[in-house]
Order: sequence, then structure tokens, then C-alpha cells
Amino acid sequence: MGILSGNPKDEPLHYGEVFSIWTHLTVNYGFIAGYQTFFNHTGDEDLRKIIEDIIDTCREEAKQLEKILKTNGVALPPAPPERPDARIEDIPPGAKFNDPEISAALTGDLAAGLVTCSQVMGMSTREDIALMYAQFHTGKAQLGAKLLRLNKTKGWLVPPPMHVNSPEK
Repeated sequence: MGILSGNPKDEPLHYGEVFSIWTHLTVNYGFIAGYQTFFNHTGDEDLRKIIEDIIDTCREEAKQLEKILKTNGVALPPAPPERPDARIEDIPPGAKFNDPEISAALTGDLAAGLVTCSQVMGMSTREDIALMYAQFHTGKAQLGAKLLRLNKTKGWLVPPPMHVNSPEK
């Protein structure tokens, strides 16, 4: 029996897994603070609900990531403070993010998160880490689908040029 047999939780993390988990946690901490700011700037109630869902997802992921790092004796990265609630009316128009900008930023972040989850799944040697990232991937895909639907419904989606005509032969 080798070091990588038996219960995956008893196997050591390799440096790539440690780095990926630690970096993911660092990014999630930043996303939570940033998305709280987006929430304060958002006027659209449907977008506010999705932002709340994304923040909740980031917090849940952070709990799992923190537990793994602590269990393996890895120091946690620093986290920024929670953002206070603000009234959208108190934010000057020139300093305010608008809803389509917020939605586009969230869409890009979720898309990048899908790629990152796939990368970590592919490089993991511990099955529990790969499965955890598969769950994260599924959650991000579901949030991305909600956001895509919202972007289409609200008219915020800026599609690339559409290919509607085939060249004549």
C-alpha cells in the first residue's frame, strides 16, 4: 500500500492542492467584500437576489476551504472586513456601478471560477478535494445560468457578432 491509498482525508495534500485551496480562499474573501459593495450599488431586485446567492456560495466555499487548511496545519490568508450596508441613494451617480456593469463582472468571475475548478479537479490526487471542486463547479454553473437568464431578460447581454448567414457556395 502506498501513501495515496485508503481514506483520502488521511492522505497528505500536495503543494498544488495547498496553493490552489489557499488562493481560492483568498479570492473568495475578496469576492465577498467586493460583492457586498456591488450589492450596495445594485438597484435591480433580481440582481440583488443573485448577488446574495453568490455571496452565500462564497461563504460556504470559504468554510470548507478553511476547514481543510486548518486540518492540514496551513495558516489562513487574511480576510478584508465585511462591508457595511449603504443606501444606493447615498452613492453619487458618477461613483456608482450600474447594474449591467455589475452583472457583467459577476458573469466574468463565475466563468473564471469554472475554469479554476476544472483545473483543480484535474490536478488533485485526493479524491475528496477533486469532488469538492466538482461541487463548487456545479454551483458556479448553476449561478452562471441564472445570471445568463437575467442578462437576457433585462437586455444587459451584449452578444458577440452573430453568424446568421452562411456564405454562398
